[in-house]
Amino acid sequence: METERYYGTLPAVWQAEWIDPELTHDASVRQPASLLRKRFTAERTENAVLYITCHGLYEACLNGQRIGRHVLAPGTGDYRKRLCVQAYDVSQMLRDGENELTVTLGDGWYRGSVGIDGLRNYYGEDLALLCQLEAGGKMILGSDGSWEASQSGPVRENDLQQGESYDARKEEITDWHEVTVKAYGYANLAAEESVPVIEQERFPGTIIHTPNGETVIDFGQNLAGYTELRVNAKAGGKITLWHGETLDQNGNFTQLNFDPGDRNKNGGIPQKIEYICKDGLNVYHPSFCIFGFRYAKIETEISLDDAQFIAIAVYSEMPQTGFFACGNEDVNRLFLNSLWSMRSNFVDIPTDCPTRERAGWTGDAGVFAPTAVYLADCYPVLRKWLGECRMAQHEDGLVENIAPVNNSGSMISNMLQGSAGWGDACILVPWALYEAYGKKEILEENYDMMKGWMSFCEKRAQKTRLGNMRNPYKKYLVDEGFHFGEWCQPDVDNTAEMKKTMMHGNPEVATAYYFRSASLLARIAKILGHDDDAKKYAGTAENAKKAYRYTCTKNGRITSDRQCEYVRPLAFGLLDGEEARTAAAMLNELVKKNGYHLNTGFLSTPDLCRVLADHGFTDTAYRLLLQEECPGWLYAVKKGATTIWETWDGIRNDGTVHDSLNHYSYGAISGWLFSGVCGIHLTEGKVTVRPQPSKMLGHAEARWLSPVGTIESCWQYGDDKLILDISVPCAAEIILPDSTIEDVKEGTYHYEILL
Repeated sequence: METERYYGTLPAVWQAEWIDPELTHDASVRQPASLLRKRFTAERTENAVLYITCHGLYEACLNGQRIGRHVLAPGTGDYRKRLCVQAYDVSQMLRDGENELTVTLGDGWYRGSVGIDGLRNYYGEDLALLCQLEAGGKMILGSDGSWEASQSGPVRENDLQQGESYDARKEEITDWHEVTVKAYGYANLAAEESVPVIEQERFPGTIIHTPNGETVIDFGQNLAGYTELRVNAKAGGKITLWHGETLDQNGNFTQLNFDPGDRNKNGGIPQKIEYICKDGLNVYHPSFCIFGFRYAKIETEISLDDAQFIAIAVYSEMPQTGFFACGNEDVNRLFLNSLWSMRSNFVDIPTDCPTRERAGWTGDAGVFAPTAVYLADCYPVLRKWLGECRMAQHEDGLVENIAPVNNSGSMISNMLQGSAGWGDACILVPWALYEAYGKKEILEENYDMMKGWMSFCEKRAQKTRLGNMRNPYKKYLVDEGFHFGEWCQPDVDNTAEMKKTMMHGNPEVATAYYFRSASLLARIAKILGHDDDAKKYAGTAENAKKAYRYTCTKNGRITSDRQCEYVRPLAFGLLDGEEARTAAAMLNELVKKNGYHLNTGFLSTPDLCRVLADHGFTDTAYRLLLQEECPGWLYAVKKGATTIWETWDGIRNDGTVHDSLNHYSYGAISGWLFSGVCGIHLTEGKVTVRPQPSKMLGHAEARWLSPVGTIESCWQYGDDKLILDISVPCAAEIILPDSTIEDVKEGTYHYEILL
């Protein structure tokens, strides 16, 4: 039964009270979930709305029926500043006469393991419920001291990252006690404005047996979610499931690729389910945890002859909008891998991985947002996350590397903030959303944050290291402060590079981003009618460009042997005319000399193929796309990947595994499949289709359910001609591979170009 409506409002007046279901709080251990209930009398109505939120996570039922489709409600965020309230239409569930509302609370982000350090009790040690049932705007039930609670239910332990322990023999509860009313107040409560996290695709598992005798389920797809089990058993039978992303070099189950280092002292991240059966048929999936996994190791004495195991994908409700296929099946798999890594990490907010950190890294979102808008309707998810960035911003304008903040707050963690390319996401992400969706509201909402970040960058640029004092534009050169730099470049010791940056600065990366953000902010200010700001930031951008060219080039010529130092200035527009053509040619030669392997890192890889193709080196761009050796996008595909890896060699040739196997960042190449291979562009409502075909793929087709309508671009090679079919939903510009330009109206267009 559909019970949800997103009202985007709160009760006119909160009459309900916060209630704590626990008699004691023990911060040192994982505790049982709490159940709360209230029996009440009401009349059937057509306008019954339940407003509900909690400290922790909740599942609510009215008269035995689950309310809503939300998973992991009320969602994540900096609860000290914003705690979302969901509103559900429960009219069809309400009865005349006696009713019962029950709510189960788990630890969730509030007091469960969170972030890169796995900290517990980050927001508090308590669980608490606040709910108010209204009919016609009048309260008919609210949480208060008359409710009952119990910790004797089946969920004996729960943790968002570590897992859940469930005893099905305890589903009938008779042990109830009073609750405690708390004065937490309502100041941080906010109406839900995003989309829910829900259950999505289901993947039946296949049981396999590993060389060392383990019984393992292979679900065939790496994803974020949980396992549903169906098994007949006797009461007391126990099943333990350990969830992992891959098998090791010997074909055995492993979790070593998301080894959390020091967290192993506290049990690591087991992604573990312990289930104790009741008599008969047992059907179960966890309620208060999700995992990143493709495989699950089973430990049990129960017969599994008729058992069924299904992996359920869990992510934000964001329909797929981008569809791509071509003549190379490995590239088709690469596209799906990008899509699945996005799904796995867009769980209420965009995170880096669903296993180890689960953190809202700004850098990841910044490099991927232009691709994300092609793949799925992600506007609500990114909009909510930008709100978290605003709340995490410091008074001096610094934007934290992770939002919502979930680090230890130590001196070191506070020092390692404000990295170029990471903090700049506060401008890059709204701009990507605006270009695709054309909504000025996303710029208006984040404008103050953007200005604050730019103010922080301006102050940082005022400090100049001795080696750069001769730069006449030194006040616009960013060579101070913490930066990750290019990060994760192949064949580079990235930790050593980061230390080098901290000691000596990295003006190439930081100043380029200073220019890029100032340029965009000048355009944004103009769009919003802030002409004085537009003039100011345009001047900042021009001077930052001069500072960059003085220190990072020799009269506009780049002399580096690293591909990233060509990609970045080409992508951002830091080089002019012949300088850009020369740099593109030199980049092309570097790629060829490297055996058509990339050696770009985290920040510039998304732009690599684009800048090559846009400067006429389409053949090299395709050779990079189709590279099957490491580092290359198809290396992971050839290794059986079903998601994008954090590092190019997540599974090495000798079979050893390391790092996350579900990071979406390098999946940004899929953006080029749309914008380059098939040439689909949407900028502030203007549609341009400019395909860049190659016989290396044979044929390619893309369909984007864009905010202005469906755009399709398809090309294939005949014996002596290139055939293109393009469909646009509105007036558009079509630029053919032979440089012919056509201004067209809504419709479908067929072209044949002789070769």
